[in-house]
Amino acid sequence: MPDTTQLLVFIAAGWLLNLTPGPDVLYIVSSALRSGVRAGIVAALGIVSGCFVHVFAAALGVGALLATSATAFTVLKWVGAAYLLWMGVKLLLAKGGSSVVPAAAETAAIAPDLWQVFRQGFLTNVLNPKVALFFLAFVPQFIAPGTPDKVTAFLLLGLLFNVNSLPINFGYAWLAGWASRRVGAVQRAMHWMDRAAGVMFICFGLKLALSDNPSR
Repeated sequence: MPDTTQLLVFIAAGWLLNLTPGPDVLYIVSSALRSGVRAGIVAALGIVSGCFVHVFAAALGVGALLATSATAFTVLKWVGAAYLLWMGVKLLLAKGGSSVVPAAAETAAIAPDLWQVFRQGFLTNVLNPKVALFFLAFVPQFIAPGTPDKVTAFLLLGLLFNVNSLPINFGYAWLAGWASRRVGAVQRAMHWMDRAAGVMFICFGLKLALSDNPSR
């Protein structure tokens, strides 16, 4: 493990990276706006679960395969892009008028859909090959060259990064849920929020589909 100074730098860098908007943040915010804080938190947990898959995959060498094999990267890239596009189209075609769930009725209304929220968050993250390559490029910088068990060190730092991301992701969920319960304009505009989120997911999907392997 890195020394205290490097560990603090690692934590700070993780917070800054998780504050950066992307498909994961968009999914957390849109889930919380549409269905309340609990849905946003469940979406965040699904995304972090997907990150754990990438951490273990990178530690086991799958991330290295994606970095060196154009075929493996391309296959996962197209699968991930297709999923993001599907999410975008689904939001664009969603029926309007599905207002934000009132706080008092939140538990009863959301409970049947929490697994779907979690699953979609998980797939949004795990089907993005750039996340695996990010862990492969970012985490090793904080592993000392003389570390005897680099795989264990990688797993521990990956675990720390994912746990470290929870306050940021939960914060996004809480802020979006707070806005959905207190700002009437947000509730009246949910039809357009879904459309805007759909367009952004489609843009992320197209961006991923047109991207090259960043290791090349």
